[in-house]
Amino acid sequence: MTALIPDLIPQHVAIIMDGNGRWASQRGLPRFEGHRRGVEALRKTIRAAEELGIRYLTVYSFSSENWKRPATEVSDLMGLLRRFIRNDLAELHSRNIRVRVIGVKEGLAPDIIALLDESEQLTKNNTGLTFVVAFNYGARREIANAARLIAQAVKAGEINTDAIDEKLVSNYLNTVGIPDPELVIRTSGEQRLSNFLLWQSSYSEFVFTSGHWPDFGRDALEEALLVYQSRDRRFGGLSSAMGGVR
Repeated sequence: MTALIPDLIPQHVAIIMDGNGRWASQRGLPRFEGHRRGVEALRKTIRAAEELGIRYLTVYSFSSENWKRPATEVSDLMGLLRRFIRNDLAELHSRNIRVRVIGVKEGLAPDIIALLDESEQLTKNNTGLTFVVAFNYGARREIANAARLIAQAVKAGEINTDAIDEKLVSNYLNTVGIPDPELVIRTSGEQRLSNFLLWQSSYSEFVFTSGHWPDFGRDALEEALLVYQSRDRRFGGLSSAMGGVR
């Protein structure tokens, strides 16, 4: 494998963890086993992100649309979240990892809310990797909520409409204080964002991998980073490799 260039490691990588169910089905296993193995892949990926020098890792753990899944599967996913926090939070804290949760907490089970809050409070002063968990998250709802809050602030005379720009909108999103992801990875071959970080990923590079999430780990992350490092990031400008010619 070609060596990664340390200076070109993105500071923020976001991952849509897809394919747990398909991974299990291909092996004749229940979907729960796919989700359980997906948690193991997440542990490996967090460790790899730390070691590679990534500063922010955001994972799409449960979307606002996932409530449409069968009740038994939703219950299994909630159980896995509970176990992950109870079993892994102390270790993440000992590794100086900060946990941030984005998404809507209202309406969740009280013990889930308490665990999410505990994760953030316990690790809020940590200075290592920031592990961002997008839970009960939907980007359209996030943007609509930001618009509602801005409208309320304008109505209250706290904001002048002339002051509304991209920076101000960003300050009303769940990800305030978190840099936009330079790289978004989606596993399992699907090539869409599925309502994930729509505002924040406007200039992200996308890498879609064919492997299912339970098989993801350091090697797959490094392969995605190599693809990222091969891209010419222009942000709407001209390509340096083309001598300023499109």
